[in-house]
Amino acid sequence: MEEFVRNRITQLRLNKDLSEYQLSYDLGRSRGYINNISSGKSLPSLSEFFSICDYFEITPCEFFDMEQENPALLSKTIEELNQLDEDDLMLILTLVKRLKKENA
Repeated sequence: MEEFVRNRITQLRLNKDLSEYQLSYDLGRSRGYINNISSGKSLPSLSEFFSICDYFEITPCEFFDMEQENPALLSKTIEELNQLDEDDLMLILTLVKRLKKENA
């Protein structure tokens, strides 16, 4: 599980094109904070974990969803979809199904 947490933070960081230093800075931590997590020297505390989730605009559940490479993007997409009417949602669903067939 520790390796998953390290790898997931790295994945989320790279998805936003952030350096370890920039993420540490944005979280209000020391310069090497994220590097220490990535290298296995430390793990975030529970409160720091929640801060990391907040930073990436994801829930802890989304953080641990191993099937989602970019949970923040999925979350934002769902947020936007929730604002569409039924006809538009059906159109989107048809498009998604077509894209899945083409990529299979």
